Amino acid sequence: MASPRLETYCCPNRDAATQLVMDFQPEVFCGVCIGSASISLLLTILQLLPKKGQSPRKLPKASSSSTILLFISICDILGGLGMIFRSSVWLGFPGFIANISVVNGTDVWPSTFCVGSAMWIQLLYSAGFWWLFCYAVDSYLVVRRSAGLSTIVLYHMMTWGLAVMLCVEGIALLYYPSLSSCENGLEHAIPHYITTYAPLLLVLVANPILFRRTVSAVASLLKGRQGIYTENERRLGTEIQMRFFKIMLVFVICWSSNIINETLLFYLEMQPDINEMPLKNIRSAALITWIIMGVLNPMQGFLFTLAFYGWTGWRVDLKWRKREIPWESMSSSTVGENAYPSPVNYQSNIHDSKKISTTDSQQTDEAICMLSEGNTSSDERLTRSSPIYQGW
Repeated sequence: MASPRLETYCCPNRDAATQLVMDFQPEVFCGVCIGSASISLLLTILQLLPKKGQSPRKLPKASSSSTILLFISICDILGGLGMIFRSSVWLGFPGFIANISVVNGTDVWPSTFCVGSAMWIQLLYSAGFWWLFCYAVDSYLVVRRSAGLSTIVLYHMMTWGLAVMLCVEGIALLYYPSLSSCENGLEHAIPHYITTYAPLLLVLVANPILFRRTVSAVASLLKGRQGIYTENERRLGTEIQMRFFKIMLVFVICWSSNIINETLLFYLEMQPDINEMPLKNIRSAALITWIIMGVLNPMQGFLFTLAFYGWTGWRVDLKWRKREIPWESMSSSTVGENAYPSPVNYQSNIHDSKKISTTDSQQTDEAICMLSEGNTSSDERLTRSSPIYQGW
């Protein structure tokens, strides 16, 4: 699971709240993390593999949105592998882990493993948060026709740059002046917690706003495409809205326990003695949410693929074959079936006007297809109602 407490535990003079959760049934907790991460990892990979009998996605070209969704899944997969590795070492080599708590110890490998594995998990999940924010931004830019494959380079720079910068900055402040003699106090821990939870809170606040604006823009696009708002287009707009809702629902389910747990532990840190009886219920709530985090955090990868693509099935097709883009084949066949010799005196301005109208409608359809990627029924309804399909 991803928590700033993993890095805090690497300090020999860690705070009492961190010691409380890290010492609570470590074998059970690590087993829960390994089980949840392994299940999520296998199901996520299964979701992403091509399936037999699956119709290819009707996209005119590779979109930045589809690339972002892929990188979100990659971050979840790599973060899950980090959880499995860390928890496996924790379970398999208890003597090795015990050396982390040794003050001024000569063996640096336990501390190196503790810091390295914790940073790996935090970095990958933090990058996943930034990619999710980029997806919301890109979805809005797509319907405004301001995004494309060229913007993916900017997304890479922002995502990995900010993730690395915040991770390194938080770790440097936490372990000042050195790992073996971390400064004990909230003034060093708080910046680390802020850099960890800043991208998470950004997604919780900014993504719903961007998704809402995108849905409104989609409705305007669908209405202006042919001047009417049919049942198919209304249903397509609703499905895009539901897709955004599912994404945010998965995110809230998987990470709300982290915010609750951190709030409880932070409150305990501010108490002179966390073992007092009046704090028993708070300690119990913190330990319960700690276990819940071990279950829900790794499951984000699989749940996100369900929100992105739905259930893709069990029948994996490992045979490589080049797939043609249905949009192009459909366009060429439609043109071939509906192409008739034009009269010699056909007015060129009418032809140009019709060509511009078809191009604008195709660009609108491309934008909507990018947002509804992975939903076959949505793609088919959009294709049938598009002017290209109708033989403009």
